[in-house]
Amino acid sequence: QVHVVESGGGSVQPGGSLRLSCTISGSRFRVNRMGWYRQAPGKERELVAGITNLNITNYKDSVKGRFTISRDNAKNTVYLQMNNLKLEDTAIYYCRFEDYSGSYLGQGTQVTVSS
Repeated sequence: QVHVVESGGGSVQPGGSLRLSCTISGSRFRVNRMGWYRQAPGKERELVAGITNLNITNYKDSVKGRFTISRDNAKNTVYLQMNNLKLEDTAIYYCRFEDYSGSYLGQGTQVTVSS
């Protein structure tokens, strides 16, 4: 069974940085995709950044140039480096993992940007 565990959320001031981590266990397939989603209060969940097993990445327009997604296959971990955080980045951030067996979502980690 696949397990997805996020860590690294917290509270920062505007302009600050945070790095989120997500560790996957239990997957049997090398072909996969990982992504970070977020959901702010009263809003729908949205894709922030994604990365495939071939390190092909994509980003939501509003985070381009500020966020970087990366992965360490040896550690089965995906990261989201978030720089120059803005108030509107406040949300619960979820890690999603997809392989041939299905799609799996973590429990989420809170990111709060406030002055």
